[in-house]
Amino acid sequence: MTEVQDLVRYCDDLLEAARFTDYAPNGLQVEGERPIQRLVSGVTACAALIEAAIAEQADAILVHHGWFWKNENPCLTGIKGRRARTLLRAGASLIAYHLPLDAHPELGNNATLGRRLDFIDTEPTALANGLVWVGRLTEPMTPAAFAEHVSQRLARPAQRVGRENGVIERVAWCTGGGQSYLEQAADLDIDAFLSGELSERTTHQARELDLCYLAAGHHATERYGIQALGEHLAKRFGLWHHFVEIDNPA
Repeated sequence: MTEVQDLVRYCDDLLEAARFTDYAPNGLQVEGERPIQRLVSGVTACAALIEAAIAEQADAILVHHGWFWKNENPCLTGIKGRRARTLLRAGASLIAYHLPLDAHPELGNNATLGRRLDFIDTEPTALANGLVWVGRLTEPMTPAAFAEHVSQRLARPAQRVGRENGVIERVAWCTGGGQSYLEQAADLDIDAFLSGELSERTTHQARELDLCYLAAGHHATERYGIQALGEHLAKRFGLWHHFVEIDNPA
């Protein structure tokens, strides 16, 4: 068994959490009643994940999207109150890492997504504190073929806007809600940009920049980093670990 404070200190150092100004607190968000022997991970600390973790008799839940977001009502009422009561009654801890998990060069969401999609020569850029990555496809593809490749690998249809013709070879990406970096990423000599979401303005930007833009799903692009972190912690501390997939088409 591992004390929750020891696990969190290790994660803080591993992910360099202190170097990020984030939208929510990173690390231990809810302190449970016992050391950690059984760890459940998931993308978002929703009610379904909490209930699944309780069914697995988890001592802690590790997530990418935790609680207490900036500019959000901090009161534990309504949905948040019900989630908190369920977690506290179970005596389990809640641990969350947001931007630090996006950026980690080995376990992070961007790194693991690049491996999932078979990108090569991948590396973080200086954009957004290392949150935007670049790489190449193993062989050139048309925009339609690239969208199909991503859709198959993520088991979710990707939305494609912008460039219709030509080939895709060099790509940039930022998991989750990274569409706002599209215009900056255009200066990286890329053919395509991939993220999770599609904003209204993104279509116009992609067309005017003559880039292929893929929105592959916020959840779908951010489910591999938390799995990698959970597996790493299980090996490092000798924990039982299980990733729980809560279906989310967005």
